[in-house]
Amino acid sequence: MPKVTADMLIGDVLRIDRGTSPIFLNNGMHCLGCPSSQGESIEEACAVHGIDPQKLVKELNEYFENNA
Repeated sequence: MPKVTADMLIGDVLRIDRGTSPIFLNNGMHCLGCPSSQGESIEEACAVHGIDPQKLVKELNEYFENNA
């Protein structure tokens, strides 16, 4: 089971499991397909979108724990 951290690239998380897409979308990150998101860390994207990175990381890790 992967452990998501705030310094991970969004594109890497999506490559691990596309099922994480709704978590990003529900947190206001609607541009998952744009080139920037593929090379942007979770922390960087959260700063741009005004989102708490630790909240998002927690939700992503809960997803992986529940879908292992």
